[in-house]
Amino acid sequence: MTATQAPSLRTFHMSKAFGQLQALDDISLDVAAGSFHALLGENGAGKSTLVKCIMGFYQADAGQVMFNGHEAKVRSPRDAHALGIGMVYQHFTLVPCLTAAENLVIARADTPMVINWKTERKRLDAFMETMPFQVRLDALVSTLSAGEKQKLEILKLLYLNQRFLILDEPTSVLTPSEADEVLGVLRDMAHRNDVTVLMISHKFREVKTFCDSFTVLRRGKCAGTGDARTASIAELSHMMIGDAGLRPPATRTAAPKSAPALHLNNLSARDVEGRHVVSNVTLTVPAGQIVGIAGVSGNGQSALIEVLSGQRALESGHITVGDAAFSPTRRNFDRFKVFGLPEEPLRNAVVPRMTVAENIAFRSFDKSPLANRLGILSPARIRKRGAELINKFNVHTSSPDAPIETLSGGNVQRAVLARELSGAVDVLIVANPCFGLDFASVADIRGKIMESRNKGAAVLLVSEDLDEIFELADQIAVMSEGQITYLAATADTDTMQVGQHIAGHGK
Repeated sequence: MTATQAPSLRTFHMSKAFGQLQALDDISLDVAAGSFHALLGENGAGKSTLVKCIMGFYQADAGQVMFNGHEAKVRSPRDAHALGIGMVYQHFTLVPCLTAAENLVIARADTPMVINWKTERKRLDAFMETMPFQVRLDALVSTLSAGEKQKLEILKLLYLNQRFLILDEPTSVLTPSEADEVLGVLRDMAHRNDVTVLMISHKFREVKTFCDSFTVLRRGKCAGTGDARTASIAELSHMMIGDAGLRPPATRTAAPKSAPALHLNNLSARDVEGRHVVSNVTLTVPAGQIVGIAGVSGNGQSALIEVLSGQRALESGHITVGDAAFSPTRRNFDRFKVFGLPEEPLRNAVVPRMTVAENIAFRSFDKSPLANRLGILSPARIRKRGAELINKFNVHTSSPDAPIETLSGGNVQRAVLARELSGAVDVLIVANPCFGLDFASVADIRGKIMESRNKGAAVLLVSEDLDEIFELADQIAVMSEGQITYLAATADTDTMQVGQHIAGHGK
C-alpha cells in the first residue's frame, strides 16, 4: 500500500460483553477501500463499542479485524495509528492556546524536544499543498471557527498518514454549509482513493447525500447493510428500530395565552477571566411559543443557559416572568413554574450515583406526598412516584433503584424531562436536548417539548442543530459573540439565511 492509497477494513464475527451485557454479538463489517461508509444505530446499539474495538481501546472477546486484506492485531490505539487508522471524535482534541501548525507538529510521535520551526514549516507547507482544503496555520486554535477546527482535526490525521478515518458525529458543531463542505471534501477524497471513511451519524440527509454504503446495528447485532444511495429513509429507520415504530411528531396547535412570557432584558455576564460572554441580550419568549437560539458552539449560548439556571452570575440586566422579576433560585423555579433541561444533563442536571427515582424526585422530595407535613421523606413514595414517571416517559432502566449514571444518554434525558415536565410548566428552558442521541430518542424528546409549548409554556430552545430549530421553533434567533444578531419568525426565514448569520455573513 502506498502512502496515499485508501485501505479497506473488515471485521469478522466481532463479539464483546461487559458482564451480562452483550454489547456486540457476532458483528461483521465490510468497509471497502475508497468508500464512504455510514455506521448507524440507536444509542446503545453497539456502534461505539465496535469502533473502540477497531481502535484498540477495547479488546474483543471474539472475532478478528482484517486491514487491507491482512489480519490486524490491534491491542491499543498506538497499534491502530501504526496501521493508519485514525479517529475524529465528537469533541475537538486540539490545544486551544497553540496555533494550528503547532497542533499538527506535536501530534507526531517523533516530535523533537527542540523544534526547528524553519524545517517544520517547510514540511507543513509542502503537506498543505497536497490537501483539498486549507486552514490558517499561524492562527491560534481558539480563534478558529468550528468548521476550521473540524478541518484541522482531519488534517491532523492525514498529516500522520492515517488513511482510514473514523468520524464520530462529525457535523454536530458545524453550520449546514460547513457540514456539507467537510463531508463533500471527504467524499471526493474517498472517491479518488486517497482515504476510506467510516462515519457514525444520526443524520439521514448526510448519509443519503455523502455515503456510498451503510451498516446498521441494533441491540449489538447487525440489522442490515446496503447501498446508502438507494436505500430509503423508511428502510433505514426500520433496520434501526425494528417494528416498534417511531413516536409521531407532536402537532403544533394554537396554545392558550394565559401563561406568562419569559423576558430577557439586556442581560450581560462575564467569564472567569473577566471577558463578556453574554452581552446585552434582550429577547422575549411568548407563552405558547418556542423561540430557538441557533449558533455555533462557544458563542455565548451555554453561558446564557448558565445565567438562566443560576450557574453563572448575572452582571447586569434582569429577567422577568410575566410582569414579575425572576432570579434563578430553587424557590423561584418552583414559584414561577420554570423548568429546564440543561446541556449535558449527566453533568449538569443529575447526581450520577444516586438512583433514577431519587433524581426524578429532586423537584418534589420535600413536598407532599413524597414528604409528610413534618418534612420527613418517604423513600417508598419516592420510589413509587419514580416508577410511575419512568413508565410514563418511557425511561429504559433496569430498576428505579439503578444509579442514573448507568443509563444511556437518551434515557438520562428522558429521566430529567420526567422530573421537569411532570407538573404544570409556565417556562421551559432547554439546551441541545438531543445532542448525540439516536433518532427514536430525538423524536420522543422533541415531542415532549412541543407538547409543553402546546399547553401554553414559553419555551426557550438553544440548539446547534438547525434541523431541530426549524422543526420546533416559532421564532429563530442567532447568537454570535455573546449577542443576539438576528431574529425572525421561522416562516419568514430559511436555513441559508440563518446559516449565513451563524457564520457572521448575514446582512
